[in-house]
Amino acid sequence: KVGTIFVLGDEEKVMQLSRQMIINPFKGYSEQDRNILNPELEETIKELSAIDGAFVIDSKGAIVTAGRYLSAALESKDFPSGLGSRHIAAAGITNVTKAVAVVVSQSTGNVSVFKDGKLFVSIEKPVE
Repeated sequence: KVGTIFVLGDEEKVMQLSRQMIINPFKGYSEQDRNILNPELEETIKELSAIDGAFVIDSKGAIVTAGRYLSAALESKDFPSGLGSRHIAAAGITNVTKAVAVVVSQSTGNVSVFKDGKLFVSIEKPVE
């Protein structure tokens, strides 16, 4: 089981409010090669999801970086209980940027979408 965070949009501010934890594996590649919809990236994304940190994706869908530590903290008392540190980081970064964050939970496989510091939608993994 693997969990991860994808932060979409407002990449300049997201980069200002985060720090790199690994060497950027996407630096130097063309926008087309870094596009999140590029099927050739599927295995790379799966492998990089196993490390800590977020993927930052620009408004055109190109991956800016992976392995990014999101520094923005959330101080909301309305945060749903039972969600982990990835969810808190996603809520925090969306609270202080115009980005949207998508979190895949390592423990449940559920997908949560955060916007404006709040849980926007949660998609439960189907029972197998």
